[in-house]
Amino acid sequence: MGNVASRFSAEEHERVNQAVQHAESMTAAEIVPVIAGSSGRYDRAEDIVGLWLAGLLIVLAWFFYPLPENIPGDWSGAHPIWQLVAILLAGLVGFILGVVLGMYCLPLRRLFTPAAQMREEVDLRARQIFYDNRVHHTTGASGVLLYISCYEHLATVVADQQVLDKIDQAGVDGICAEFSRRLQTEPMIDALCGTIKHVGERLATDLPATSQTTNELPDALVVME
Repeated sequence: MGNVASRFSAEEHERVNQAVQHAESMTAAEIVPVIAGSSGRYDRAEDIVGLWLAGLLIVLAWFFYPLPENIPGDWSGAHPIWQLVAILLAGLVGFILGVVLGMYCLPLRRLFTPAAQMREEVDLRARQIFYDNRVHHTTGASGVLLYISCYEHLATVVADQQVLDKIDQAGVDGICAEFSRRLQTEPMIDALCGTIKHVGERLATDLPATSQTTNELPDALVVME
């Protein structure tokens, strides 16, 4: 995926930070935006690319290196063992090249990765970040994680218990659907800032900010590989 952090300028970071501060001025929720390069390793996709390319080169080797004709009394032709060697070598080279292509050609690797697997990996990584980055440990159990995974082109929203009590899972799913729609039609930072604002407005009534509301988590964009 490359260096994800280098994709976003200081001005874009500041835009997101300001969006979080503005949204949290309306609601007691703690909003944490996270952009990750990838949520999974997807080694299997690399192996599948290798197998496809190995199969293709085996067919080509068989076509261009056919078995020698068996002519009685002729000892000048190539021995059949060389066709087997050519086929095995073609398969080995094809598999290695395919694995390398799968490692470094992200669109190709994504093509051979099931959508259900990518969705599962994104959801698992988002929940891991939700717990590891203390979004789950706020005093009021009011954390909201907005998570973008660049490689998979997927986003998800994870909310803590108090938010779920106020708008239930259907409300969180609605925020996620709006988030995904924005990402399809807007630049990533615009979509993220718009969704942060939407979360603030959505929770302003059900979970409003009060004079006792404390800011327990940094109002900052988190970027990770």
